[in-house]
Amino acid sequence: MRSKLFVPASRPELFAKALKSAADAICFDLEDAVLESKKAYARECLASFFSTDEFHSLRQEGRKSIIVRVNALETGHTENDLIVACVAGVDILNIPKTDTVEDVLRFTAMLDARAEQTARGGEKLDIRVLANIETPRALLNAADIAAAHQLVWGLQLGLGDLFEPLGIAREDTQNVHTVMMQMRIAAGAAGKIAYDTAYTNVANAEGYRQEAWRARQVGFLGKTCIHPNQVAIANDVFSPTEAEIRWAAKVVESAEQNDVNGAYMLEGKMIDGPFIERARAILAQSGGQ
Repeated sequence: MRSKLFVPASRPELFAKALKSAADAICFDLEDAVLESKKAYARECLASFFSTDEFHSLRQEGRKSIIVRVNALETGHTENDLIVACVAGVDILNIPKTDTVEDVLRFTAMLDARAEQTARGGEKLDIRVLANIETPRALLNAADIAAAHQLVWGLQLGLGDLFEPLGIAREDTQNVHTVMMQMRIAAGAAGKIAYDTAYTNVANAEGYRQEAWRARQVGFLGKTCIHPNQVAIANDVFSPTEAEIRWAAKVVESAEQNDVNGAYMLEGKMIDGPFIERARAILAQSGGQ
């Protein structure tokens, strides 16, 4: 999931267009992109679209992951959001403002209850949770949040909500790198993925690319897109390069031929288990294995 394109759930005229884009995933947003006065309308739009043959056809044709960002628990909208979002075709629920393990457990309990209701109606759901890390408290609790429940697929960074209230400069690459690394290690401790934040300066394509590259360098899976113009950049940055694929192929081939030592040398570099595992992951991502 190299690229995840946000679409406001109150803008139904954009739904089909987004599904026809090159983004790996589409995130229908019921939260920040929707005015409080239009929350009910957005749910109606999304419910209507999810019930159409067009949605299921476009999703399958584009092999898209479908995500819904629901509203935070304290808003009072979450349960109504889940009625709309917990349907066939939705793969991931993105929950904002998850500050503690208790927040995750409250949400997953609500999700489980909704899944049981749909199961009684004959529809079995397989929906994972992407928890946002976008407050100081959440960052401090990130490892516990990632490990809180088996439904948590990973953590998503939210730099706007995290940095702006604290007066932390987003333009300072050291600030960004520090938080990215902290969240990646927290996610990794739980065996979960880390996903990157939105970049709000849509006109600054190079700034988006640089931030995406920093995220890739610390092991993030992909980056959020708030405009279609950002999709191609994310797809490019988070795809293995030809050089990486060639080297990974050499590592895997050498590992298959090695029957002497657990660690060995390949073109002057030491190779052992972690490097072989990473090489196989690169080939899998590239479609080469």
